[in-house]
Amino acid sequence: MIPASKTEWRLYNAQIAAGNAVIFGSVHIRDGRILAVEATGAAEPHHTLSGEQPSPDHQNDCPAVDAHGGWLLPGFIDIHCHGGSGGDFMDASIPSYEQITRFHAAHGTTGMLATSVTASKPAIERMLAAAASWREQDLSKGARLLGVHLEGPFISPRWPGAQNPAFITEPNTVWLKQWTADYPELIKIVTLAPEQPGATELIRFLKSEGIIASCGHTDASYDVIREAAGAGLQHAVHTFNAMRGLHHREPGTAGAVLTMDGISTEIIADGHHVHEGAIRLLLRCKPADKIILITDAISAAGLGDGSYELGGLPLTVEDGVARLQKDGSLAGSTLTMLSAFRFVIEHCGLSPLEASRLASTNPARLLGMDDHLGTIAPGMSADMVLLNRHFEHQATWIGGELAG
Repeated sequence: MIPASKTEWRLYNAQIAAGNAVIFGSVHIRDGRILAVEATGAAEPHHTLSGEQPSPDHQNDCPAVDAHGGWLLPGFIDIHCHGGSGGDFMDASIPSYEQITRFHAAHGTTGMLATSVTASKPAIERMLAAAASWREQDLSKGARLLGVHLEGPFISPRWPGAQNPAFITEPNTVWLKQWTADYPELIKIVTLAPEQPGATELIRFLKSEGIIASCGHTDASYDVIREAAGAGLQHAVHTFNAMRGLHHREPGTAGAVLTMDGISTEIIADGHHVHEGAIRLLLRCKPADKIILITDAISAAGLGDGSYELGGLPLTVEDGVARLQKDGSLAGSTLTMLSAFRFVIEHCGLSPLEASRLASTNPARLLGMDDHLGTIAPGMSADMVLLNRHFEHQATWIGGELAG
């Protein structure tokens, strides 16, 4: 592939997910940004990857990479990920962050939110400090750390899922004021149970700070979610999982999320957390720009079956499915964004372009980063993933440089 030190290069013979259309053509990269996207309409002559000049109809004096008809997509953005390859963001250590970001970059992720679990205040603060330091130093050639997603500890004890119930606490605006003062613009999403005392005050504060208030691990009724949306709630984590379900006389959290267009939704598309039929229901109910693929991956992602832990709770991974040892509850996933992307194409009837929006464009928009991420277009950051015709990973570029 192209050497990482090159500041200008070109990728051609690609099926490019470019905004609202798939075009066959090339992408010209300069200084980490996309300079041009050109439609050719047909395959160009093949060249080696060792620096030969591109085809004669282009005058770009720069190295060229032949995509061999593969798919060039905007890099995946995972807004809900706890870890991977043995690392957990709660470890708050450089080796763990290195393992996580490199592992997920190898599966097409170019940007991610370090996601916490329900833990003690000191443990969360150690994680915030580590994430802030990591982001500032940009130490890895793996996926960019775009910020932090706090999943808990302000959740419902009735729906802990794989969160440690010992650390569940009521929503605390004082804590968030402290954390946002200590780490400006680091926290991007806070997941909470809107029915808990203090939740409305916290939601309003988050809205005032430009932080996404999200419902999850919640027993909220339909009406409570509607009221919370009026206060600023705008997102729901791992839809259908760890929330009050749909009933025809009390639509619950799930019913509210399905029918309120202003609330964006995450989905764990691995075939275990949510049946493909329920994903199809979500796709029919929600506006297309409000659905986001996530991994909810834990440290076991990429390591195979065995015994692990999440937030101090022992779990077992068997046939790729993680469950708590105490009660069999699903405990995060071993999913990658590439696997989720493939799943919604193969099982839910989405086109590659539609799946790309769920994996890249929509999360970038939710985070307010769609002015430079989530789309292959001139002026955007050259965060891209190349797949072959069978959707197998070939390369990931972050800021125009080969990840690895």
